[in-house]
Amino acid sequence: MREASAPTQPPTAELYVGLMSGTSLDGADAVLADFSNGGIQVLGHAGAPFPATLRAELLSLNTPGGIDELHRAALAGNSLARVYAELTARLLEGAGVAPDAVVAIGAHGQTVRHRPLEFDEVGYTLQLNNPALLAELSGIDVVAEFRTRDLAAGGQGAPLVPAFHRALFSRDDQAIGVLNIGGISNLSLLPAGRAGAGEAVLGFDCGPGNALLDHWCQSHLGHPYDAGGQWAASGTVLPDLLDSLLAEPFFARKPPKSTGRDLFNPTWLAAQLQGIEARPQDVQATLAELTAGVCTAEVQRHGSTIGQLVVCGGGALNDHLMARLAALLPGVQVLSSAERGLPPQEVEAAAFAWLAHAAIRRQPGNLASVTGARGPRILGAIYPA
Repeated sequence: MREASAPTQPPTAELYVGLMSGTSLDGADAVLADFSNGGIQVLGHAGAPFPATLRAELLSLNTPGGIDELHRAALAGNSLARVYAELTARLLEGAGVAPDAVVAIGAHGQTVRHRPLEFDEVGYTLQLNNPALLAELSGIDVVAEFRTRDLAAGGQGAPLVPAFHRALFSRDDQAIGVLNIGGISNLSLLPAGRAGAGEAVLGFDCGPGNALLDHWCQSHLGHPYDAGGQWAASGTVLPDLLDSLLAEPFFARKPPKSTGRDLFNPTWLAAQLQGIEARPQDVQATLAELTAGVCTAEVQRHGSTIGQLVVCGGGALNDHLMARLAALLPGVQVLSSAERGLPPQEVEAAAFAWLAHAAIRRQPGNLASVTGARGPRILGAIYPA
């Protein structure tokens, strides 16, 4: 993760901080963004890994059960707010910006449950955080709880980034896709035409991104992730295992759809591996092919007219995964978001700065064509400093 930079601050800046800790659970990213020119300009970035104890607790809380879950979840939210506050302070110090110059922080929180439209036709989504504590520690207004308003309106509550992808990456001359590969992968399909014009944007979760790859790598190599995808590249894809993985009903569902570690977790993987004897690197190669395969299948199914696929999130740094995406999508230019002006690890944090900006201005942040909500809604709860 890049350290905070220190650019020159425009005199009429409209500054927001975006914070993101995704399903990869590797840490948090923060960006400082300026909206004063009608667009978005990222002025600085900072990132920090989670303390080992917090990461272990968050992983544990992704799985139902255990002792005193409510107590542990509340304390984990407090710990996460402190990480966010320290990261925000480091970001602003590096950029030479005082806290009172920032309009608001957009803080997504850490998703530990995502069960939209289940049980009572509304379901729930749960992001651990303590935005009131973050506001207290940072001295900056905080916007949080972005997903719940969309759920209340009959939507999936996710993904929320396609509206931002449209604002940042859409092109007049070409339909494009934006693929975010974090712990879970999600795809935005943007028709030709700038923000707000033309056909409806589509967006949905594809399935696992890095979550299973990271778990398998950690279990067998003791490394937090497969750097560059080198271990996966050394293995051989196992066709029978891949077919078993692809039989998961989620992959056949039509959008709108969203998922998380509730489904794609070590328990799910262990069930698929029962009775299979294979070299660990071959399982890793098969998991990489699963991620690449489900993402490209969704592009072919719903975005056959795109000419460019912009990849962000940690998966954009996996050379093997990027090569497989390109091989499975002949005729489509597959490139990192860095080639479109924003490094892969900054895109989602910038999206939550954008969503906070929309909330403060009382503008909708969701796209009903993406989430299935009954219409556009203002997203987020505001916690004044």
